[in-house]
Amino acid sequence: MAKHDKKGRSSGGEHFTKMIRHTMEEPAWRALSSTAQALYPWLKLEWRGPDANNNGKIRLSVRQAAAKLGVTPDTASRAFHDLQAKGFIVLTELPCLGVEGAAKSPAYEITELKMPGTVGDGSKLYREWREGNDFPVSLTASNNPHGSNGRKLKTRHGFRDGAVMEMMTERRVAS
Repeated sequence: MAKHDKKGRSSGGEHFTKMIRHTMEEPAWRALSSTAQALYPWLKLEWRGPDANNNGKIRLSVRQAAAKLGVTPDTASRAFHDLQAKGFIVLTELPCLGVEGAAKSPAYEITELKMPGTVGDGSKLYREWREGNDFPVSLTASNNPHGSNGRKLKTRHGFRDGAVMEMMTERRVAS
């Protein structure tokens, strides 16, 4: 039997999340890819509940999601984009490198859930979604998109800017 804390909540044992049938009957849910539908409960499992509400700061990296779903990171990334485009999640913080050099994954708000310090339910953006009218998806910028490492890159033809030195040896003729 699981132990209980002062408030009567289970401190061990099963961890579960509630999936609301009405949410799963929305047109936006039916338009999601099956990978995005599978990812959504994993994101909801990162929510700590109404007492320790961390909505808006829910973190799950693409690599973690790929491992949980058994898919490639590219497929998991497309699932995150699909959930954003249909209004189920909103990006609240971009990924970054921490002071210690450890990476921090992006933070998300689940629109179905109440945000901390607000009155009422979540924004439920997915209810406003219409076929062909996806919500804008926040793309994260690459830290080094051109691979320049601080150097100015030359184009392929830019390497032909100097004189080419040809060296030839004398041909000796045998007599």
